[in-house]
Amino acid sequence: MVFKLLKKKNYLAMIQNAANGQNWMFRNLFVEDGGQVKDILNDGRWSCAVFVSSILYLNKLIKDVHANVDSTVRDMIASGWHEIKDLRSGAVIVWKKKSAQDDGQMHGHIGFFVGNDMAISNDSGGTGFPREHDPTFNGTREVDKILWHPDLDIE
Repeated sequence: MVFKLLKKKNYLAMIQNAANGQNWMFRNLFVEDGGQVKDILNDGRWSCAVFVSSILYLNKLIKDVHANVDSTVRDMIASGWHEIKDLRSGAVIVWKKKSAQDDGQMHGHIGFFVGNDMAISNDSGGTGFPREHDPTFNGTREVDKILWHPDLDIE
């Protein structure tokens, strides 16, 4: 028997499942800096790009996993993603950079649109886990880009 892998269905299920409960998978990324080991994701505080790029990478929609929004978007564009105007289930949302309260620096944010006027991204300001929310965070964060890959046109 030959099975056909349902890429988009699996991709969307992976995104939804990541937001079901406490998903510890994307909370940490360790580097060595000057002989010291550091968690550059700060136990989930800065995990949005690792969350998104990991799912994209596992579904062969980008070339590698990334720790920041800008490098994730560059890889996406190089891998055939393009901007679209309207939200579609499975699209990647890039929000405009915003100043973080705890460090005053401008930070980007990235996540997925899952349909029914809902998005899923890492809760960087709270639990540190992926969660479902309104695509504009109830009007508090403006969408910068909506990105789509042609492989997602195939059911």
